[in-house]
Amino acid sequence: MQRRFLFLAAAVLAFGLGNFEARAGSITLPTVLDPGLTTTVLSTPTAIVATSNGNTTTVNGAESLTFSNFGYTSTASGTASAFPATSVAVLPFTSGVETGISYVAGWSVVSNGILDMAFTYTVTAPAGQSLTDAILTITGSATGTGAASVGETLVNTATGALIGTLTASTGSVQDSISFAGVQSITVTKDLILNAGTNGTASVSVVSQGFSSGTVPEPSSMALLGIGMAGFFTYRRLFKRHATV
Repeated sequence: MQRRFLFLAAAVLAFGLGNFEARAGSITLPTVLDPGLTTTVLSTPTAIVATSNGNTTTVNGAESLTFSNFGYTSTASGTASAFPATSVAVLPFTSGVETGISYVAGWSVVSNGILDMAFTYTVTAPAGQSLTDAILTITGSATGTGAASVGETLVNTATGALIGTLTASTGSVQDSISFAGVQSITVTKDLILNAGTNGTASVSVVSQGFSSGTVPEPSSMALLGIGMAGFFTYRRLFKRHATV
């Protein structure tokens, strides 16, 4: 009788855990930020990712994440010139469990030049999953008085609440953050290259990845709870009989 009960509890527990799944697949992303499509989505002339679905694309890495509402602007001062959206490639980024995108371009400044790029987008996990961390990396170099850095804020798209901030630079190329799970995040990113009075600065890649976890369905959690309850009940019965 006790053996039959233990087998049933183990079967229910295994069924509940079986509902946690991972996904993998190929990646398809747009290849360039294209202001030519701006009028169909945005009101300003510098800001859209060209995809077959307008302003939305999906990256299938460790998880399948949707990226949408892309924006890009560039300003410059001194010896620098604003960097056009048409020269910024948008490519897939995957690293272990992290799935995301990379902005790839030849951003650079020389002495007395400052270049500033602003990026925005929204990343959304599939139904039943939540984003739980983010990683930011930068690839670039600086000489003399030059410096390059990227800072960003992460905001819960549904509530507008601040999740956190990330910063990376040519001196500290990576930053990461973990947080309570949310399904959708709005990212605002600012990349600044400042050559100073006697230096240079350049950035070729800015990458960002996210990982997510499955949110168990109520029925799965109930089954898991039943299995665990049965397991601990059996342990108590076993200890009671063992001491007799």
